[in-house]
Amino acid sequence: MALTRRQKQIYDYVCEFVEKKGYSPSLEEIGRRFGLSSVATVQKHVSHLIIKGLLQHVPNVNRSIEPVPKDQLERGGVALRLLGNVAAGSPIEAVEGQQMLLVPPDLVRNQATSFALRVRGSSMIDEQIRDGDYVIVERRERAENGEMVIALLEGENVTLKKFYKENGRVRLQPANPAMPPIIIKDGDLKLQGVAVAVIRKLRPD
Repeated sequence: MALTRRQKQIYDYVCEFVEKKGYSPSLEEIGRRFGLSSVATVQKHVSHLIIKGLLQHVPNVNRSIEPVPKDQLERGGVALRLLGNVAAGSPIEAVEGQQMLLVPPDLVRNQATSFALRVRGSSMIDEQIRDGDYVIVERRERAENGEMVIALLEGENVTLKKFYKENGRVRLQPANPAMPPIIIKDGDLKLQGVAVAVIRKLRPD
């Protein structure tokens, strides 16, 4: 992957800092090391390194920027933003943070327009999508009948369902016979994207 000279310098500095001190440098410390007075500029460089899969953000802790473990880098992969939980009752746009998920590169068509979500619930169990799995989503505003979509309902609830457009209405069909479909007017639906791949959560035998 291509790094700018400054990105390479910052990445090397973070790795050396963590190795020597056992914890991560702050954005201010990174800025002082390279003569960058703007924390926003440092954050921009760090964000690019996160997107490129070299650094990761650990949520809810101080000094939260750390290198991605070397064994993950050696396996290779594409770092996608993990935006939260699907069918968890919150709109995707409201989820904050820089959590990333490293995924096999052959599952991602366009990294710039893709993201990941963690599945909650059993509405797609017959598609072998279980609670705790991850879906890789490609941002789109339109879908074809039968595609699995991430839909935003009533401006606040996110759901993963199969999409069917029928006579001016949309049927969002779960893959679970115990759950009824969601029927809404075509104009009331806002698509967040189409699920293009599933990553299974590791489970004990």
